Amino acid sequence: MDSLEDQIGAWRAHLRGRRAIAVADAEELEDHLREQIASLVGGGLSDDEAFLVAVKRMGAIDALTREFAREHSDRLWKQLVLSGDGWDGGSESRGTDGSRKMWVALALAVAAGAAIKLPALFGIDFHDHAPFYRLNAGFFILPFVAAFFAWDRPLPRSSRMWVAAIFALAAVVVNAFLFSPSAGADTAVLTTIHLPIALWLVVGVAYVGGQWRGSDRRMDFVRFTGELLIYYVLIALGGGVLIGLTFGLFQAIGIDVEPQVESWIVPCGVAGAAVIATWLVEAKQSVIENMAPVLTRIFTPLFALVLLAFIVTMVWTGRGIDVEREVLILFDLLLVVVFGLLLYSISARDSLAPPGLLDWIQLTLVGTALVVDALALWAIASRISDFGFTPNRVAALGENVILLINLGGSALLYARFLRGGVAFSRLYDWQTSYLYVLAAWAAVVAFLFPPLFGFA
Repeated sequence: MDSLEDQIGAWRAHLRGRRAIAVADAEELEDHLREQIASLVGGGLSDDEAFLVAVKRMGAIDALTREFAREHSDRLWKQLVLSGDGWDGGSESRGTDGSRKMWVALALAVAAGAAIKLPALFGIDFHDHAPFYRLNAGFFILPFVAAFFAWDRPLPRSSRMWVAAIFALAAVVVNAFLFSPSAGADTAVLTTIHLPIALWLVVGVAYVGGQWRGSDRRMDFVRFTGELLIYYVLIALGGGVLIGLTFGLFQAIGIDVEPQVESWIVPCGVAGAAVIATWLVEAKQSVIENMAPVLTRIFTPLFALVLLAFIVTMVWTGRGIDVEREVLILFDLLLVVVFGLLLYSISARDSLAPPGLLDWIQLTLVGTALVVDALALWAIASRISDFGFTPNRVAALGENVILLINLGGSALLYARFLRGGVAFSRLYDWQTSYLYVLAAWAAVVAFLFPPLFGFA
């Protein structure tokens, strides 16, 4: 069993993840929990026994959340209007109300939209310099998301300077690369894909207010990332409808607005929407529970069934994986999605809850993904053996090895947890610590592959 403080810390982290309960309320509940534990220990129980009994007396987290939602129903409305509470709903956000955060987010969204149009003043337009915009897409968006958190969080000034310096240095380095004139140069494409992944960890430092060492705060960033993606997709869908209606309205009077839409509305909207989605995640999170539990309960069984059906079909038909490049890219994308689903599922789970059916389904998903990853690695090795090394193949090989190690460790820890051998927090820590590995590999591909492979 974990130490008493570790168990209380896990209970506290899960409690604070429920937005109906403010920070001050959570602190009061924790004090009450500690009083009960002290009383039970004084009565002769061990720390572990006292903790379990005290938590049972306090009630399940979800039950506590529902009770707080009923007693403080005004918070439901505060999160649905512009003057809602801040990111933690407690005392830390009282100095900055929701409306002020909204205006700051809007200002940063406008700044992001202006930044993406700034190169056009120097003759670098979208049509003739598309590779430039793809390479620098992260610099037009992520610094403004990080700026929102640096303003909102108690981020030390030194940390703010480091975050700004990393963005600036990365921008200088990648724009100094002498990529092949071909717009489809392998190293240019790899840098374009992996650079935002590496820079996203820098945004994470701003998100956690510089407190990156704790697993709980890193997992909060994982939850934020998933919910940001959801909000961004919803905004994009709404934006697509708006653009379609705009075309229709102006076409009705014989005016073609396609150039203006392509040059202004789309790029500025893509950049600004990221900041607005960030603010929405922070200000409009669900009162009862976040989206993660719902999504994982839907998609974990579905992905597990698809992978299991694929493996069974492959064994039944005796057919191997096609070694074509597009097929291998599809497999890599599938494994990345599975990894993201696994990470998001772990972030949504109560670390103190006993093993259940969803945990067995999750282990099935991890196990089938491991088999698929091993098959993909075999196919990649075969392709390298037949055609030699290229930047794409080396990157794919490295990513599959990294995912294989992560999935293998996750499968082992999940199996031990289901047998009662380890606490769920071990799996929790394994995943949050692995974020460093992912970011490091993304940085290697983005910054080292181009010179290593001659910018080809």
